[in-house]
Amino acid sequence: MIVVAGESLIDLVPDGAAAGPLPPLVPRRGGGPYNTAVALGRLGGRVAFCSRVSTDAFGEALMDGLRDAGVGTGLVQRGPEPTTLAVASVGADGSAEYGFYVEGTADRLFALPARLPDGVRAIAFGTCSLALEPGASAYEALLRRESARGVLTLLDPNIRPGLIPDAAAYRERFASWLPYVSLLKLSEEDAAWLGGTPAEWLEQGPSAVVVTRGGAGLTVHTRPFEVSVPAVRVEVADTIGAGDTVNAALLHALPDRPLATLPPESWSTLLTYAARAAALTCTRPGAEPPYASELE
Repeated sequence: MIVVAGESLIDLVPDGAAAGPLPPLVPRRGGGPYNTAVALGRLGGRVAFCSRVSTDAFGEALMDGLRDAGVGTGLVQRGPEPTTLAVASVGADGSAEYGFYVEGTADRLFALPARLPDGVRAIAFGTCSLALEPGASAYEALLRRESARGVLTLLDPNIRPGLIPDAAAYRERFASWLPYVSLLKLSEEDAAWLGGTPAEWLEQGPSAVVVTRGGAGLTVHTRPFEVSVPAVRVEVADTIGAGDTVNAALLHALPDRPLATLPPESWSTLLTYAARAAALTCTRPGAEPPYASELE
């Protein structure tokens, strides 16, 4: 089983069919970890979501989305607090920027679970959940605990600068996570904001660092080598959820062997699969990752 730990939220996405400076906003299920969990479910993996979700109408819609994708919800905590909202603005190239409404929302009150089920082989973390207290400390404790148990860990920081009041403190905290991370995946923009390099991060713990480069493709950095693959050319509706789909595709297709032992040809196959999955997500508005049948 793969566990995805982190926030769910509602993306308010501009209706692309409407003209004018104030297009109607369409609610869509989202949140980096949530999208990753749904993508894993659609790819046919055995996956569970670990978070705190509101009992409001948006929260119920988020739970329905998990169930529809075959994602286990036994690790989901529930609460009466409102659902986090993210208002997206989409650029001409399909890239998205967000404004967040996070005060007093359910996912910020996540509590460290006593234990995870037996048979967890990997756990993924990232995005807002590691930036917003008090939940961030609980997710951090879960990362450290599961890493110590030998579980493969994936971290996607998915930086949202507007949610980080103290950039220097966050960068220091990010560095403290790296000894507990097996696979670090981040975008070029994340890497630039963090101010480090894959070579530096590899020295601090991860066995591999995957960098997404938009239309230029994906690159994996390991200690002995690096491998790049091109992006798949598609007509882009928007890029919402593309990076989350990469997370899911990598975890779903990773061979059952230590990351450090994977040869370049295995990484090439993995990255190509992830690029195809992300490209399909980009063809649809909002975070709508592909199903396994679409990648066959």
